[in-house]
Amino acid sequence: MVLLGTIINGICIVGGTLVGLFFTKIPATFKETVMNGVGLAVILIGLQMGFEVNSIVIVLLSLLSGAIIGESLHLEERLEAFGKWLERKFMKSGSQTGLAEAFITASLIFVIGALSVIGALDGGLRNDHEVLITKGIIDGFVAVVLTSTFGVGVIFSVIPVVLYEGSIALLATQINRWVPEQMLDLFITDMTATGGLMIVAIGLNILNVTKIRVANLLPALVMVGVIIYIQQLF
Repeated sequence: MVLLGTIINGICIVGGTLVGLFFTKIPATFKETVMNGVGLAVILIGLQMGFEVNSIVIVLLSLLSGAIIGESLHLEERLEAFGKWLERKFMKSGSQTGLAEAFITASLIFVIGALSVIGALDGGLRNDHEVLITKGIIDGFVAVVLTSTFGVGVIFSVIPVVLYEGSIALLATQINRWVPEQMLDLFITDMTATGGLMIVAIGLNILNVTKIRVANLLPALVMVGVIIYIQQLF
């Protein structure tokens, strides 16, 4: 089953969110310290991914072009608008707020990264779901921590995760017909580095060091493939 890993990943996020709801009453100081720890860990993960870079030029061009596209499309604003719609739709008046922030933060953490792409490719190409199952377990624990701080909005991050990973897995069943293996390897390497820098940005946002519009950088992940394809032509 091509989508088995994607489904398990989604179930783990939902399960982690439900467990995290039992820890929403812990003191604010505990939540702050825990989230600082999560932010530092996220930065470390991003740096490890970033150091896997094959071509810094490709990564830089991808980020620049991706930022232009993302800002032009107002992706961050659209995500926030969707999160606000979810907040109005599912939260009662006077109840917990911040659903949009929870949705955006969790979605970016769970979607961006090599494990999502590599795991989905493995599922589609080789029907091997070990990577996505492993990612699902990690995401489940992270969902517990995020939910204890941001609230139930984390559960809605399962929507972009399943759509993103599921689409890649289904596409991967046909990708060998279009993309040479060498080009695919280059894409995964530089996409990992590009995604790693975005994850560092997410960590900085969690720590409130800065406010980087990470969602507006998401097209950079696609631009990695476009630039590598152009490079291979010449």
